[in-house]
Amino acid sequence: MSMKKVYIAGPLFDDHERSYLEEIAEILESYSYETFLPHRDAGLVTGEFTFEKKSKVFDVDMEYLAPADLVVALLTGRDVDSGTAAEIGYAYGAGKELVGISARTIKPINNFVWGLFEYGKNIVEDLEGLKEYLDLKKEKWKKQAYFSHYFYLYLALIVLN
Repeated sequence: MSMKKVYIAGPLFDDHERSYLEEIAEILESYSYETFLPHRDAGLVTGEFTFEKKSKVFDVDMEYLAPADLVVALLTGRDVDSGTAAEIGYAYGAGKELVGISARTIKPINNFVWGLFEYGKNIVEDLEGLKEYLDLKKEKWKKQAYFSHYFYLYLALIVLN
């Protein structure tokens, strides 16, 4: 089984935001996910934001967003960052699994964005909530693998009889 790919979306405007996104990546990687974190893996844009720089950022982000199995988004700020909103909208439209992290924001998350995360069911409050989500997901996979194994064993017995 190949490693699940995760695209991490979120605002990159200051050290605090980038640091929080890096903590998200560390947690996901500790659960054996392959992560793409734009500022870490593609670099931050510095200087004038030229056509060439804009094109490169978009193309590299899409190169990793398109094949991602899961998109984890940091949903903080006065409103959800416009780039983050575009990334989660793309992911939702492509049928990808979405997990949001509110980081205990005091401002309500935009209702439409909330709906994209299975009516808020896939929004966790903090990094501990992300770990709990991943633990539940791991348990679900184990149960599915267990039942799949015995289902195929049962089918083999039927065919052999």
